[in-house]
Amino acid sequence: LPLASRSAAAAAPDVDADAKRQLRVALAERPLDVFVVGLSHHNAAVETREKLAIPEAEWAEAAQAIVESSNGAVEEAAVLSTCNRFEVYFSARDERAGFAAASKYLQQRSGLAMATLRESLFMLGYDHAVAHALRVSAGLDSLIVGEGQILSQMKQCYAHAVGAEGAGGKVTSRLLNAAVAAGKRARDETAISKGAVSISSAAYELASDALAAGVLPGLPSTLASSRVAIVGAGKMTRLLLVHMASHGVTECLLLNRSERRAREMADEFKASHGMDITVVATDGDNARVLEEMKDADVVFTSTSSESYVVRQDDLADRATPLMLVDISVPRNVDPACDGLANVVAYDVDSLKAVVARNTAKRQREILEAEKLLKSDLAAFRGWLDSLGAVPAIAKLQKKAEDVRLHEMKRANAKLASLSQREIEAVERLSRGIVSKLLHGPMSALRDGSGGPSAAAKKGRTTPLAMVKNMFNI
Repeated sequence: LPLASRSAAAAAPDVDADAKRQLRVALAERPLDVFVVGLSHHNAAVETREKLAIPEAEWAEAAQAIVESSNGAVEEAAVLSTCNRFEVYFSARDERAGFAAASKYLQQRSGLAMATLRESLFMLGYDHAVAHALRVSAGLDSLIVGEGQILSQMKQCYAHAVGAEGAGGKVTSRLLNAAVAAGKRARDETAISKGAVSISSAAYELASDALAAGVLPGLPSTLASSRVAIVGAGKMTRLLLVHMASHGVTECLLLNRSERRAREMADEFKASHGMDITVVATDGDNARVLEEMKDADVVFTSTSSESYVVRQDDLADRATPLMLVDISVPRNVDPACDGLANVVAYDVDSLKAVVARNTAKRQREILEAEKLLKSDLAAFRGWLDSLGAVPAIAKLQKKAEDVRLHEMKRANAKLASLSQREIEAVERLSRGIVSKLLHGPMSALRDGSGGPSAAAKKGRTTPLAMVKNMFNI
């Protein structure tokens, strides 16, 4: 190569290095914003959702893993995993890099090809991410609109984010806290949660409707006249028992890994509703579960098992009809069971008819809650935009003070004849002029009006950008 060409080639790495340094500096000065990536009952089937399901005890650990594996792209994170959604709320300075890092983690955890996973993923940023968090907490994005369990789950998400092992940080934790407050407010100030059903009660309604329609010959026509078994003794089972008791079901069989928790629940419902609940401890033995449910007409399953409790082969020789209603994610019942001659099996994705009826009844409450959430979104956006203004305000104040001191120094010779008191008066005068000149620009920055999502995303220049350009800071 000619000498000039060799010199240019040798200099190229330095140019690239300079460009990368400039990019890092620019990103470091860019304020954090909020994003969410995940999947839910809206866009992902249960067989996809269950591949990402994480027990609550592991939410903080998963969030830390996302931050640590992101190479700095994700600075804060929090995980929310329920039977109907898996979502990662995170804060980042670079939208594209943040989404890429979070999506890579989800792909590795699920074991799905990225192209397959992307078909089910949603990605939201800025005000869209904030609005989503508020809607989720308020129960507006739930499978059962207005259900209350999601608010307690969002509270736990916040608790894990701010805990000793959490990775929520300042911004993501503030978002989750705002979401919890918005969820409470929506329920307090509207009727969105009045008379709302839960996943458990929707499952009861589904089973009741199916029996009444004669879905499987040989099954009773009502749940009250059926032999009912429930596998699992968690929150979902408690809600299911409440609904059963209110609809005249007076007895059932309760199967659980340990006896203590199931016994306490049985005693509670005996005292409060007069229900006769037979408790059997299975010690995690699926064969025992199958043995105990052999005489049941209807079986509801709701356990934390990450593998099937009931498989197709287990029921292949069953002679009597059986309805299975699985409200767990990951699923407890092998979906292939639905193909057996004497078995009908439902999962959480089978609740759509019940869901549609519930949503249709609640359109007015939904609109009222949406109006409330708009003001909550604006409040969070104002707070977040004010964070981005703090460094700019400090730089603007420093630049103005540097200019003032420089001009005072230039005027030293002309001020030499002044007394100390007169010099101090000039100092106060110069500081006062600077302060008054800066008042307008600094107020615009503190107001946070027209932040990144409200203005920049619409193609308009934000007050923060205008002041930075105007004063070259």
